[in-house]
Amino acid sequence: MPHPVDDAVTIGPLDLAARVDEALAVQAVAFGLGADEVAVRRQIVLRHMGHQGARALGATTADGRLAGFVYGMPNNRGHWWSTVVEPYLRAGGNDGWLNDAFVITELHVHPHHQNHGIGRTLITTLTDGAAEPRSILSAIDTDSPARGLYHSLGYVDLARQVHFPSAPRPYAVMGAPLPLRRRPW
Repeated sequence: MPHPVDDAVTIGPLDLAARVDEALAVQAVAFGLGADEVAVRRQIVLRHMGHQGARALGATTADGRLAGFVYGMPNNRGHWWSTVVEPYLRAGGNDGWLNDAFVITELHVHPHHQNHGIGRTLITTLTDGAAEPRSILSAIDTDSPARGLYHSLGYVDLARQVHFPSAPRPYAVMGAPLPLRRRPW
């Protein structure tokens, strides 16, 4: 069921495999990716969408353009991401977070549409449909608007200075109980 965020953007189910190039164009602008990185991520997204339980939502403008997207899936300790973050989580006694967790794999909003609640609505709507009792994600380990959003939703740092192969900057792994915290109105 689509959720209007404002007069210009609606949140609803997204066939990410069919719209992967449009979604990655949003990610490229929002995250500063070059063409080579987009090509690599295209294959990753398509592989992820084949995993059981993978789901995606899009933020669509009135004229049908994608303003943002989120996707995730139930965590599997055998997946690459989990194998990379597990030693960092274990070192802090937090590796249990990898069990029964819904992973937010990507969340990106085009810069022209940021600061309007779109990212918040995307992630809360996606996780509201999760069967798992918790959510985990990774974000660049810096004081950023994205990390501020995650903290406001109830995510806490589980591990910092996590190094992914080929990633130039370290990441933080964050976790939150579900449902995510809502803003007091």
